[in-house]
Amino acid sequence: MLSMALQDIDDGSRQLVFLDELPWMDTPRSFFMTALEGFWNGWACHRPGFMLIVCGSANSWILDKLVNNHGGLYGRLTYQIRLSPFSLGECEEYFESNNFYMSRYDMVQSYMIVGGIPYYMGYMKRQNSLAQNVDEMFFSNDARLRDEFSRLFASIFDSPERAKDVVVFLSRRSAGYTRSEISEHLGISNGSTLSSVLNALIASDFVIAYVPFGLSKRQVHYKLIDPFCLFYLKFVEGHDSLADDFWLQNLSSQALVSWRGLAFENVCFNHVPQIKKALGISGVRTSQSAWSKRDGDTEGTQIDLLISRMDNVVNMCEIKFYNDLFTVDGSYYRTLMHRQNLLAPHLKRGAGIHNTLITTYGLVKNAYSGIFSNVVTMDDLFSN
Repeated sequence: MLSMALQDIDDGSRQLVFLDELPWMDTPRSFFMTALEGFWNGWACHRPGFMLIVCGSANSWILDKLVNNHGGLYGRLTYQIRLSPFSLGECEEYFESNNFYMSRYDMVQSYMIVGGIPYYMGYMKRQNSLAQNVDEMFFSNDARLRDEFSRLFASIFDSPERAKDVVVFLSRRSAGYTRSEISEHLGISNGSTLSSVLNALIASDFVIAYVPFGLSKRQVHYKLIDPFCLFYLKFVEGHDSLADDFWLQNLSSQALVSWRGLAFENVCFNHVPQIKKALGISGVRTSQSAWSKRDGDTEGTQIDLLISRMDNVVNMCEIKFYNDLFTVDGSYYRTLMHRQNLLAPHLKRGAGIHNTLITTYGLVKNAYSGIFSNVVTMDDLFSN
């Protein structure tokens, strides 16, 4: 019917067909994919000037049925557009275009909660403070996003419960887990099924795959980086008895202070290009990861972010979310020196270590501040 309609209106000019939310057309026993393959291979591809654009929010379907199709649509894609979450700079543009003005300090915190998803940002009200908006979206009686976690997975993944199980497991450790650890804990065969779930989570910007510094390429870790999922699993899932104004009541609590510190580390992982730009190394090939090291029988140490550069330098990044200028005292100075001494033996011969502070407002100049070669501020994260 579609091909006949297009033939009827064909006047020799270019024809474009746009099919939105394609996965939901592929209902059980509809034979939709067979029909789509026949439409393209038997008719559309032979017509000059014809273009077919399809899109869908069910990323696992798009990957399995189109991008990685091994049937009639194999190799047929001309171009793919991956719609990723907004960066902080794009979030700021979005808010300002809607005459919604908040401080960058609050905007970073909003990113810790809903990430760069304009659909969620659209629920925020200009007349409310950030805390009031968080309470209305997550903790009030009629909170719009209270049940969003389950709805989100049902709309994106063919196997929502399996994808959700992986995300919940990955949320337990900031450094993430290996495939074998995920497989063993969740009882999922370490084969194509797990690959499909992980690939869909990566394509959806929920998860990144990376090799922790100092490990072999076979020890790939999968790390949950989606701010909304991390926030939801921390404060909403399983907390039905919280007060309607929970966020407003607990702004200065130790639980929220600690959470902001960890969440800011995740914001930085999502803005490595901006950090590299601030360091003047945008054109340098790098790899980035967290790093931890056991030090004999002691507790050991952890470095928030390591940027390993092809120009034989490693930026050892300390990430601090602070409501003022950050101050280095004697004790912290000695901690940094200790971490640097632990890291040095694991570097290539001749490699240099640049201690780098990533913080909100900057660094107080004192007798110890020289330990940092570079300082990246919150404003730097807003660059595009």
